Amino acid sequence: MKAPAFDYARPKDVAEALQLLAEGGRPAAGTQSLGPMLNLRVAQPTLLVDIRQLEELRAVSQSPEAVTLGACVTHAEIEDRRVPDPTNGFMASIASNISYRAVRNRGTIGGSLAHADPAADWPTALAALGATALIAGPRGRREAPVDSFVTGIFSTVLEEVELLVAIRIPRRSPRARYGFWKFCRKAGEFAQAIGAALKDPERNESRAVMGALQGPPYLVPNSQLTEAALAAAGDDAYSRQLHAVALKRAMAQVLQ
Repeated sequence: MKAPAFDYARPKDVAEALQLLAEGGRPAAGTQSLGPMLNLRVAQPTLLVDIRQLEELRAVSQSPEAVTLGACVTHAEIEDRRVPDPTNGFMASIASNISYRAVRNRGTIGGSLAHADPAADWPTALAALGATALIAGPRGRREAPVDSFVTGIFSTVLEEVELLVAIRIPRRSPRARYGFWKFCRKAGEFAQAIGAALKDPERNESRAVMGALQGPPYLVPNSQLTEAALAAAGDDAYSRQLHAVALKRAMAQVLQ
């Protein structure tokens, strides 16, 4: 199939983009998810708002506490370390294993997070890193922790007239360790189970997250894989076992 007819607009800044969203537009950046949805007519917007070249959404900034990446920074830019990595290579490793290089060249970190596919890598990885989503809307700016940004399958805290503009990732100490393991039936596919973990002894912080669930990523309380935590993986024994293995392998990586 081919995409339905739609109008196209390229705003000059975030303010104009928000105005177009208020008029019924839908944001488009890398279109690695939106493109197939258009062709299958799962999505039928009347107006596409091209935000991929907006300066603010391409901006990168640093402070002693964090690195802030614009929402339209691509997976490939993170993979190639063309932007600062506050995790000393962990984010580059995540990016390098997303789909295929052609997808990574266009797909964006903000697009992945805002699309909220449960099987995508960034929602789980960024939740484990304690990242924060920076959001612009007609009522001003606000922030939301990534671990509560995704609310369900293809669902987030974003309102239809709001735009994810950046993600702020805390810097970690040199002793911080990271873990990430996902199960895919073949390379390049979306994952069936994801486990992510962080241990930063200098900051006395540990986080563990299960992803690729039938809902948002699940922040495991106290990083303990209890029966209550596994219940987030559903009632199916195979799924529970798969997610348990994914999380255990991710947590084992932080102990290496």
